[in-house]
Amino acid sequence: MSEEFELDWLDLREPFDAMARSEALAQALLARLPARPRMLDLGAGTGSLFRWLAPRIGRAQAWTLVDQNREMTEAAFDTIADRAETVGLKVTFPNKKTMLVHAPGGAWRVEAIIADLADAPRNLPLANTDAVVCSALCDLVSGAWVERMAAALRVPFYAALNVTGRDRFQPPLPGDALVARGFARDQGRDKGFGGRALGAAAVAEMQRAFSARGFAVETAPSDWVVRRGETHMSSELAMGHAAAALSQERREAWRIEAWREQRLALAAQGRAAVRVGHRDFLALPAGR
Repeated sequence: MSEEFELDWLDLREPFDAMARSEALAQALLARLPARPRMLDLGAGTGSLFRWLAPRIGRAQAWTLVDQNREMTEAAFDTIADRAETVGLKVTFPNKKTMLVHAPGGAWRVEAIIADLADAPRNLPLANTDAVVCSALCDLVSGAWVERMAAALRVPFYAALNVTGRDRFQPPLPGDALVARGFARDQGRDKGFGGRALGAAAVAEMQRAFSARGFAVETAPSDWVVRRGETHMSSELAMGHAAAALSQERREAWRIEAWREQRLALAAQGRAAVRVGHRDFLALPAGR
């Protein structure tokens, strides 16, 4: 079973994700989609990528959201419907498993599959898919998972927000290097995808695997930028980095805990800023 995330964390990160994703890379994907694209969204969570990408597609489209957590998919349907109605779009439910968002360019059809992505791609409906997309997923997976995906796909593969390991907390503190080391070690532990997680090596591994199979690959930076005054996110990042580092650097617990308390104090004072390194990835099959 692959790693899961809390609903509150996904809600908090969504606007930072939306600001960070590369518009240029998204447009390169959209240029290769058919008239009514069928999108397969892996690790869809609460539907954040759908809410960002569907309006950019604009026209009629069909999405299948894949997640192992039924609560997540239920939250996705609720959130998509709420956001759509907020901007004046009608939402209908032709059956218990399908939602339609009635947009001016055509209906956006949304369905969901409950599946453990550790078993992908053999448990995915690839035959009925025009593009496979995901966000904040591929740094969690193993090299073997990427190999299987690259070997199975004959359609575009878009993976947004892969960590690069280049995280910068401001202002600098003496414990930054220690926490960064522990955090990086934690990113490499097995996240339930059949081996060590790729972490900061994800983009390079995807470039190698997809290029070897004739895909044209492209990447673009997509860093989170957390500014001074964005206290909630600054605090959550400090606590998350500290918790990950503590799991790997137990002998340095007192130093990591001191770092965490200093970071939380800076956030409370409106003095904390953070840049979290990410990179988006796109692989396009040849001859399409």
